[in-house]
Amino acid sequence: MGSVGQRAAGLDRGGDRSREWRLGASEVVGVAGLVLYNWWVVVPFVPGMLPSDNGFFSDIEASGLPHAPLLQHLDLLSGTLLLAALALRGSLGRRYRGREWGWLVGFAMAAGLGGKFSYACSSGLSAVCRAQERHLQLPLHHYVHMLSGVLEFATITTAVFLAVRRTRGQRTGSAIVYRNVLRLFTVAYPLLGLAYLTDRLGSFIEPVFFLSFTLVILTHLFQPGAEDEEIGAGLGRQRSSPSVAATPPWSDRPAAVAQAGGGQCVADNRPSV
Repeated sequence: MGSVGQRAAGLDRGGDRSREWRLGASEVVGVAGLVLYNWWVVVPFVPGMLPSDNGFFSDIEASGLPHAPLLQHLDLLSGTLLLAALALRGSLGRRYRGREWGWLVGFAMAAGLGGKFSYACSSGLSAVCRAQERHLQLPLHHYVHMLSGVLEFATITTAVFLAVRRTRGQRTGSAIVYRNVLRLFTVAYPLLGLAYLTDRLGSFIEPVFFLSFTLVILTHLFQPGAEDEEIGAGLGRQRSSPSVAATPPWSDRPAAVAQAGGGQCVADNRPSV
């Protein structure tokens, strides 16, 4: 029996090590993917890379532009790394996924797809390109890139909405992040639509979403398992609730008997033997 117990304990330790390794790997790989995803941070410091504040960052990935091949490869690699990070975390089971996990996987795939299929021209910087785009006169890969962008925004917004529902009533750090990001979206989306329709200030509005997306992915990768979150939230509620004298778990007496008043002895109503 002792040897069986030792083997079981060894399997438990091995499982814990495997779980910790996969969690750590998902965090490292995910952070690397997010660093590449945010290549736009460097753009303002490269003279002439973004010729106008009215365009979007995808415009400088258009075919034929000087830095386009590098930026396209960065998008493709970042999507691949984010997909790998989410797969590593998801392999640990439902406890580490949450309702939003599948939608975040969709976000990673859409991000990589946008790097594989680029714009044919810079529609946010060229009136001619915009007119051709609206009349469906551009190559197919241009519209695939547009679709990937729409999916990118749609999938992660859905993920945030589901994460807010999952963590409703909780006071954990991840719950607070999800709620605040959803509030930010309600303000930022109308501004993004206005920037797209008017071709103005797109490079100022788009980073708000990039930073929000980054924060959501980081929160998901570094949050504890679902059971740990629920336990933490439950402990927080217990601390804030009035204290109630509890009956010891080993006692078979009714709870009301456990609170005898005035130092009087109260019979436990058990039949005498």
